[in-house]
Amino acid sequence: MEMEKKQKRVAFYCRVSTHLQSQSLENQASELKRYADQRGWTAAGTYCDEGISGAKDRRPGLDELMRDARRCRFDVVCVLKFDRFARSARHLLNALAEFQDMRIDFCSVTDGIDTSTTYGRAMFTIAGAFAELEREVIRERVILGVRKAKERGKKVGRPRLALDYGRIKALVSQGRSRSEIGRTLGISRMTVSRALAQNPTQNREVVSVGTAA
Repeated sequence: MEMEKKQKRVAFYCRVSTHLQSQSLENQASELKRYADQRGWTAAGTYCDEGISGAKDRRPGLDELMRDARRCRFDVVCVLKFDRFARSARHLLNALAEFQDMRIDFCSVTDGIDTSTTYGRAMFTIAGAFAELEREVIRERVILGVRKAKERGKKVGRPRLALDYGRIKALVSQGRSRSEIGRTLGISRMTVSRALAQNPTQNREVVSVGTAA
């Protein structure tokens, strides 16, 4: 006799940023539970954020959901609409990639996103490919813009910083550390190191170095 297939555990995520009755947490949770029953999923918990904008990086309910996901407490995350869950398409894709690594499916009822199905996984792969294409197009545009700027004779990159090399040498001779020199001159320790590395044997009064990151 074939072993019965394990029933999937589903976590519901609900969020409202207003107190409109049509957007209430209760309405969202009710619709999600109805959908889960139709799929034969077992409710493993409901995570909610009320009065919190979707643009917020940190949300208590969502943070708790992600912690429990890493503890393998459910097999599916279900939301009514993806904008209830994610603040942007990129945030959604990053979250879906993390869920995929944890073997957790994601379902958005009204958006038709369901990575538990073959079609849903294919749509996720296509969305990821478009996101990667967008990043590549942006990178190529930046490279082309830099090349054209150089061809026009425009200096590209961070401005060079003129330093009093004589004063740096004097502070070094006093036994001051590079961090102390940086604080005295209002520059970073790395900038001091670069200045000293540029032909330190030459008696130059001024050196020009790139600014520290």
